Amino acid sequence: MTTLSEPRLLHPRAIETKSMRLRPPHPHLRAGLLALSVALLAGCAIAKPRTDDPWEGFNREMYSFNDAADKAVIRPVAVGYRKVTSANMRRIVANFFANVKMPITIINDILQVDPKSAARNTGRFVVNSTVGFAGLFDPASEMELPPDETDFGVTLAKWGLPEGPYLVLPLVGSTTARDVWRLPVDNYFDPLGWYAKDHNLRFHAEYLPNAFYLITLRARGIEAEGLLEGVYDPYVFYRDAYRQRRLYAIYNGAPPADVIDQMQGTNDMDVDKLLDEQHAYENKASEKGKDNGKH
Repeated sequence: MTTLSEPRLLHPRAIETKSMRLRPPHPHLRAGLLALSVALLAGCAIAKPRTDDPWEGFNREMYSFNDAADKAVIRPVAVGYRKVTSANMRRIVANFFANVKMPITIINDILQVDPKSAARNTGRFVVNSTVGFAGLFDPASEMELPPDETDFGVTLAKWGLPEGPYLVLPLVGSTTARDVWRLPVDNYFDPLGWYAKDHNLRFHAEYLPNAFYLITLRARGIEAEGLLEGVYDPYVFYRDAYRQRRLYAIYNGAPPADVIDQMQGTNDMDVDKLLDEQHAYENKASEKGKDNGKH
């Protein structure tokens, strides 16, 4: 995909006898050109998903590091949060953070040239921020303004930027060479990021709201930990689950069948081989359990 550059216009009155100077375009013209560029980019075809993993060695090391950090610090804190809060309290906290971060979705709806979603999410943000008492409650859902979420990684995908290799970052987790750009861009539109930049508190306490938000996300993930039981390779499970989740986000929950087949590799998948590997893993785990029971 070619990169669109903004043309510089030469106004006739800018021509002087002794020298020639270029005046910058009119602000309204500049804004129009930017909007046109975004619209053209948003019309690009979505690149096909990648199924390879060229950075697997590095990724596995980072996965092991993150897993160790999670077991040592992050998960215990999340478990403690669940113990001292009720399900209703956690839902209210989740509502609040979802509402606070809604500007990220609204901005990306605009960048994706999706005015319908932008208007709906703006309405949801206004309703929950007012009637919902700063987002603690969710009356917007009862008004047919359902929750929605998107980010700059999805925006880049809809602009036609290729996915790039799968990547695991320390204390961040799964991403890709394309999705990694959502970290700085979405943070720029994140009210929690604004708060951190505008305050300089003792012991860097300005980052506590964002840290607490991450803890709430980890606490919600505890309920899904049972999915990992009996998994042959947790790294591959997380990698494939991340790719599938992002694919559904890019295609608004309905990716084409051929795209799913390509990502899952179902056309050339050796099902019998995969079953044999899974059975071998289960038998090995069973024998290990018996040996531990004897000691």
